[in-house]
Amino acid sequence: MDTKSLPIREIGPHQKAYHDTPYIMRQVVIALIPALIASVIFFRQRAVIVILAALAGAFAGEIMAAKMRKRPVPLNDWSAAVTGILLALILPPATPFWAAFLGSFFGIVVAKHVFGGLGQNIFNPALAGRAFMMAAFPVMMTTWSQPFTLDAVTGATPLAAWKFGGELPSMYALFMGSIPGCLGETSALALILGGAYLFLKKVADWRAPAGMLIGTVILAGIFQIVDPANGSVMFHLLAGGFMLGMFFMVTDPVTTPMPKKGRFIFGLMVGILLMVIRKWAGLPEGVMYSILFMNAFVPIIDRLTRPKAFGRV
Repeated sequence: MDTKSLPIREIGPHQKAYHDTPYIMRQVVIALIPALIASVIFFRQRAVIVILAALAGAFAGEIMAAKMRKRPVPLNDWSAAVTGILLALILPPATPFWAAFLGSFFGIVVAKHVFGGLGQNIFNPALAGRAFMMAAFPVMMTTWSQPFTLDAVTGATPLAAWKFGGELPSMYALFMGSIPGCLGETSALALILGGAYLFLKKVADWRAPAGMLIGTVILAGIFQIVDPANGSVMFHLLAGGFMLGMFFMVTDPVTTPMPKKGRFIFGLMVGILLMVIRKWAGLPEGVMYSILFMNAFVPIIDRLTRPKAFGRV
């Protein structure tokens, strides 16, 4: 048979990704710089200690897991650095260095490598590490420090004051960040700057954040209409970890749906669950639990929203 006479089979066109994983992770680290700077300004050397300890735990977990799996140590993809920084930014300022190290180590080893490593983990490693710390050290994880102080002066977060009764800070304080809270969630301004950078560099998709914003605004608006004591919509957007979750958690390409429609649905459900937890749960904050809960439904959302291949019925 003369193979030269056979028609040439053309290979279908494929759209290549504009950026590889290390580039995307580096951009996330750059986008987190305003929040890192704000945390150091408000909480001084406490912030530095927690950030360095969380980074050390992430690197140690990455190295140990890679050695146990007999694979190259993937520190050059910057994913461990992103996990360490994100975990540090969702911890109280007074967190001991050993606890920050342990939580970051758990997030990398258990939430990431047990599932097969980067790209195969179901749950966000930083949030999983914080959930582990919340279960293991509940008192430590609900003890907050006043900004600009190095002593043991504690104070309630805005959401805790709203939930259990207390004086609420001004919107200006919520926007700038001079309030008690986790290291990186207090300054909405710093997080907005970082989120804008991610969108500008096109390394984050807008659909999941838009869905989370819409879900939160709708339910917060309904709660405010029913009872003004439930807090204003703007309060719920600026307080707690909403901004950090919207810009840096629901945009995680690994633990969120792949289809565009699925990303919006994922973010929408996160926003709704967030407000349900804030309103009726025993804890005042719900960003972590709402995202982790929806992480478990990502395979189902992927399947239900997967677009049909061109030419197939």
